[in-house]
Amino acid sequence: MKKYLIILLGCIILVPSFGSVFVYLFFKLEQQEIVKTICLQRKMVFNTCNGRCELQKSLKKFDDNEKKMQNSLKEKTELVYIVDALNNTFKLIEPVEIKAGFKAGFNSMPISFSADTFRPPSVFI
Repeated sequence: MKKYLIILLGCIILVPSFGSVFVYLFFKLEQQEIVKTICLQRKMVFNTCNGRCELQKSLKKFDDNEKKMQNSLKEKTELVYIVDALNNTFKLIEPVEIKAGFKAGFNSMPISFSADTFRPPSVFI
């Protein structure tokens, strides 16, 4: 199941890069209809355009929309750096002396403990 999900997500990620291919495929599928109805040279006897003028318009429109989307994304992706203003003070804890007759076991009580714990930075720079 994970394998199919990975393939599906990979295809979804790649779809926008094939936008101009989709425009061209749509043009080829509808080329005869475009030549008859939309083409600027449709009334000419020897029409050499065959609807390519509409294809160029569609590709230019697609490129303009893509550039507009990229510009809007650039505006939205502003990096905000958060500086942690807390002053961390570290306390030096004296080491525990180990006596010669010390036996570590599960039944013995702890000798000392540290109330302070190390916390890694929460913001990566």
